[in-house]
Amino acid sequence: LRDVLFSAGLPPHNGQTRWFNCKGMGSCGTCAVEIQGPTPPQTVMEQWRLRFPPHEGSGRLRLACQVTVQGDLDVQKHPGFWGQDIPDLTEDRGLVRRPS
Repeated sequence: LRDVLFSAGLPPHNGQTRWFNCKGMGSCGTCAVEIQGPTPPQTVMEQWRLRFPPHEGSGRLRLACQVTVQGDLDVQKHPGFWGQDIPDLTEDRGLVRRPS
C-alpha cells in the first residue's frame, strides 16, 4: 500500500515524517492509516509496532508499508506525527478537547 500511495503522489506520512521514517520496514509506525476494504492479516512486524504508543489499542490503524493491496481500498490518513489522531480514539484519551 505504501508503494501504491507514493505512486499516486499521496505519501502515507505527515509533516516531517516524510523524511524521518523507516522506509517501509514497519518499525516506526509513521505510515499508520485507517483502511476500509479487503486487507490481509497484520504482519508480525505490524502487530509488534501497533502495540506501542501512540498506536496501542486503536485497532483501527494499519501500517501502509505492511499492507498488501488486494482490491479497492478506502484509505484515510489522520493527523498527528504518527497519524494517530483518530477522532474517536483521541477523544477517549483526552487528547482532543472540544469547547464546552
